[in-house]
Amino acid sequence: MTTPTPLPTPFVLTSRDPRGVVTLTLDRPQSFNALSEGMLTALQAEFDAIAGDDSARLVIVAGAGKAFCAGHDLKQMRAAPSLGYYERLFAQCSRLMLAIQRLPVPVIARVQGIATAAGCQLVAACDLAVAASDARFAVSGVNYGLFCSTPSVALARNLLRKQAMEMLLTGDFISAEQACERGLVNRVAAPGQLDAEVEALVARIVTKPRTAIAMGKAQFYQQIEVGTEAAYAVAGAAMACNMMDEAALEGVQAFVEKRSPRWPG
Repeated sequence: MTTPTPLPTPFVLTSRDPRGVVTLTLDRPQSFNALSEGMLTALQAEFDAIAGDDSARLVIVAGAGKAFCAGHDLKQMRAAPSLGYYERLFAQCSRLMLAIQRLPVPVIARVQGIATAAGCQLVAACDLAVAASDARFAVSGVNYGLFCSTPSVALARNLLRKQAMEMLLTGDFISAEQACERGLVNRVAAPGQLDAEVEALVARIVTKPRTAIAMGKAQFYQQIEVGTEAAYAVAGAAMACNMMDEAALEGVQAFVEKRSPRWPG
């Protein structure tokens, strides 16, 4: 009797609640949820699907097991070294990080254990992050002769320059509290309270109009990359468009009438 070949398990587990909150759980705990080519491809597919889903309201990125994400899969990277392969791999990773930024809904990293190298980059690329108090963060490639250049892009847009550079040059870990103080994460919770802390943040966001969140997120990342004058032009145009949206018109009218808004849709 032939033993059936087991079906491959998914790299990412997806769940969704009635509010439209989508949780993407990296599910390779045996490799500390490393960003292998398979993991990158699976995450990209999930974010692409969410980008076209008007019922999605928010995304939580989590990791199964003891770690959030240990960065790229170094064993896989070393198996067949070539410049072309590495260029494609890092381009694939960069596309994923940009997809998170371009998503019209907020993305929250739920961090436990370690988040290292590209795993730390993933935290920095998310719009918000909540960490367990025993979580640790590092861009540790320099310890292995590989400066974390692509993680530095997101890291330097979260931390002050010298704080980011110290992490990149030393490869040293920082604690969850230090990550919060330096701007890499928003909130820190006891390990047993991590999900409750994430939910407290989610609950504050999903009650807001989806259109306003989408417009606001897009202009936030657009204006932060340009000079002050250009940033005001981007922000002013975004607010003008936002004000013409029915949710904003209802919200302002509710304020004038001293009542709770009745959000459309």
